[in-house]
Amino acid sequence: QGSTVRVGNERFIARESDLSSLESLETPGKTRLLVSQDNILVGVLAAADTMRPEVPEALGALKGLGIEQVMLLTGDNQETANALGAQLKIPYRANMLPEDKIKIVEEYQSKGHYVVMVGDGVNDAPALAKADVGIAMGVAGSDIAIETAHIALMREDWSLIPQLFEIAHRTMGVVKMNLAFTGVFNLLGITLAAFGILPPVLAAAAQSIPDIAILTNSSRLLNQ
Repeated sequence: QGSTVRVGNERFIARESDLSSLESLETPGKTRLLVSQDNILVGVLAAADTMRPEVPEALGALKGLGIEQVMLLTGDNQETANALGAQLKIPYRANMLPEDKIKIVEEYQSKGHYVVMVGDGVNDAPALAKADVGIAMGVAGSDIAIETAHIALMREDWSLIPQLFEIAHRTMGVVKMNLAFTGVFNLLGITLAAFGILPPVLAAAAQSIPDIAILTNSSRLLNQ
């Protein structure tokens, strides 16, 4: 007869198992992964996260770009989250399940905020889909996270996140410039044609000018 083996964090395992024996086991600053067999705790794995060296600089760059708030949402335990939060100097939430992350996204969206979610695992996929912009860290990310996200980064490099915002800002600037130029050009052309100053043949030929100008202006993004 088979056994039921469950593997997960304390919140998940505690639904069916007695975890009182954990009180004597100290794993400060580490994430504990529990293993139960037939609702009996049989093993504990402890792992510590190492913060990537580029993360603090990336967070500083995001704040410099006007990002209102950056928050850490982690499935790790409170002690691990405390250690990471202290290093990063940002608000954080620990012991987060996928549905908890969705609630946080919805909470900020209900307040009128645009929410960007960055993640790389299966647990992040629902929140990536719910966010206004979901960004998956491509190389180390799971397939479901990459498929769910709006943007997939090909390198696991957090310095790419502020670069992504900078590209978005430049792109929006070019789009607004293109729209303004097209509107002014068309208004001028219609006015000249209406008063007979611009012959119909020249007016028709001039229609290609905005297209060329837009392509030329937009190509600047490739060189930045």
